[in-house]
Amino acid sequence: MKLSELAPPLGATHKKRRCGLGRSSGHGKTSGRGQKGQRSRSGHGIRPWLEGGQMAMVYRIPKRGFTHVKHVRTEVVNLRSLARFAAGSVVDPAALASHGLIRGADCTVKILGDGTVTHPLVVKAHGFSQTAAARIVEAGGQAQTIPPPAAPPASPASPAGGQA
Repeated sequence: MKLSELAPPLGATHKKRRCGLGRSSGHGKTSGRGQKGQRSRSGHGIRPWLEGGQMAMVYRIPKRGFTHVKHVRTEVVNLRSLARFAAGSVVDPAALASHGLIRGADCTVKILGDGTVTHPLVVKAHGFSQTAAARIVEAGGQAQTIPPPAAPPASPASPAGGQA
């Protein structure tokens, strides 16, 4: 057998359907689109998520979870990221945010022990893993725990009687 003798099996390929070539062609007049309606018009594409008035799938599926009112975002920083700070410098949430290691200074920061510290640093964070604190102290630095950031102010209470 040669490459030139290869052919697809019978019935695997079909001739292209040429529509609108007269009534006797089998695909004349309406060109296989039926009579009137949205699907018979040109450019008729119906978006796949529309279900013709039926309640859409996204609304039929139950929702999951909720957002806790008192949720406090916690950012995690590993020791290897602290190598960019100069020896003896103070590393606090504001310094971490200015170096792009956390998204903002308004969150709690926890230092984890992945990596090593080669020079002394004064690290101020809301939490430390045991390994991280030990490695910072071994390098001659300090691991100082600071209180969590203040909670956002509560919304003002409505006036007495519930009427404005």
